[in-house]
Amino acid sequence: MSLRLLAALAACLTVAACGLPLRPGSERVIPEATLEAGRAQAQSFLEVVSRVEPVAEAECAQRNPTANCDFRIVVDDRPGMPPNAFQTLESGGRPLLAFTVSLISAVQNPDELAFVMAHEASHHIAGHLALQDEYASLGAAVFGQLASQAQGATPASIREAQRLGAQVGARSYSKDFELEADRLGTFVATQAGYDPILGAQFFLRLPDPGNRFLGTHPSNGERIATVARAAAEIRR
Repeated sequence: MSLRLLAALAACLTVAACGLPLRPGSERVIPEATLEAGRAQAQSFLEVVSRVEPVAEAECAQRNPTANCDFRIVVDDRPGMPPNAFQTLESGGRPLLAFTVSLISAVQNPDELAFVMAHEASHHIAGHLALQDEYASLGAAVFGQLASQAQGATPASIREAQRLGAQVGARSYSKDFELEADRLGTFVATQAGYDPILGAQFFLRLPDPGNRFLGTHPSNGERIATVARAAAEIRR
C-alpha cells in the first residue's frame, strides 16, 4: 500500500478528520497528538495487513485450489459507523474484507486487529457465504412448501413463509460458522506471527450475545474458549 493511502487512513483515524463538514470560514486545527495517534493506528493496520493477508491467501489456495483467494482489504471510512468488520464478495467474486475506522481505533494492540482480520478471512476460506445461501434457499423451500399445503394459503402467506424460512435457514448454522472462523483464524493469526489468545481478548469488550435461539453469534466465553483450545492444538 502506498504512502498516499497511509496518509489518507491516518487522516480518517483522527477524531476530527473523517467525514465532518466544515462551516464556511471555519478552521479546523487537529492537535498534533491526535494526528500522531492516527498515523500510528494507520501504520499498525497496514503492518497487520502485510502479515495476515499472505498467510490467509496461502491457506485459502491450499484448501480451495479453484477459489478466488485474492483478498481485497479496505477501510470503511463512513462517519458514524460502529466498530465492525465483515467479509463479502465483490461482483466479480473477489473476497472483500472491510473494517470500519471505529474498529481500527477500538483495538488495543496489533494482535487483536490481526485476529479479527484472520477471523473474517476464515469465513471466506471456509466458504461460509455460499453455505449460508444454500441453507437459506433450503429453508425457504421447506417453509414455502409447508405453507402452500396449509388451508387458506395465499401467495402472500407463502412468500412470507419463504422469507421466514430463508432467515431460519441462514441462521441455523451461523454460530457454528463463527466458531469455525475462530478456530481457523487462530491458525492464520499464529502463522502470521501474532498471539491469538491476546487477540481474542477483543471479545471481552463486546456486548455478549449469550446463547439465544437463532442468534448469529455464540457467547463471548465460548469463543474465547474455542480460541484457547485451537491455540493449544497448534502448540502440540
